Amino acid sequence: MAGHSQFKNIMYRKGAQDAKRAKMFAKIAREIFVSVRGGLPDPNANPRLRAALTSARSANMPKDNIDRAIKKALGGDDTAHYEEVRYEGFGPGGTAIIVEGLTDNRNRTASDVRSAFTKYGGSLGETGSVSFLFDRMGLIRYPTSIGLYDGVFEAVIEAGAENLEVEDEAYEITSTVDSFGAVRDYLLEKYGDPLEAKVIWRPVTMASCDEATAQSLFKLIDALEDNDDVQQVYSNGDMSDDVLKKLTA
Repeated sequence: MAGHSQFKNIMYRKGAQDAKRAKMFAKIAREIFVSVRGGLPDPNANPRLRAALTSARSANMPKDNIDRAIKKALGGDDTAHYEEVRYEGFGPGGTAIIVEGLTDNRNRTASDVRSAFTKYGGSLGETGSVSFLFDRMGLIRYPTSIGLYDGVFEAVIEAGAENLEVEDEAYEITSTVDSFGAVRDYLLEKYGDPLEAKVIWRPVTMASCDEATAQSLFKLIDALEDNDDVQQVYSNGDMSDDVLKKLTA
């Protein structure tokens, strides 16, 4: 296991504005809705719902919002039917992008995603066109304040995780997709709610971005994340600390 990661992923670049928080809560609420509709309302018997509730608590989502999403799914009178979708494409400078979403209208979502790619110098590709540049894995993040590295390392090993790294004052614990639920639940019981816990696409091959490319890439990702149907956006864009500081100032 490595003690530090040089990996920089702009998936963690989250704004604190109220509008973004409201949109984030709406996306989590949709995931809770789909989780309940597709399984049981008991998180102990529904791993997907358990993961969604963990995300909700980590995001400080109000309990009323959570309860409302669950009640809406249980009500039976809501005709919404959401499908999981994934889009792959190339962003500015040949960067690779994966977009995951939940939609009740595939045609609308595909059109919106394609338009965003085109507007910011990218192109939507076929399924599988860029996913080979990423690894599918579980990711759990905790603040380093939960304990010293050696102690957390032992707990991570005991939980069955694959790797522990330190990045941006947080522990990043990765696991296989199959073991993700067990690792998350073990660490949840030991350390409480994490900063983040989900299955992700992590790039294996990074694409270097100069300032102009990074700026266009950020605009594309912002446009995609602003879409209500989009849940997650992943990119292999890599930029220097100086460029990152300029663009996120």
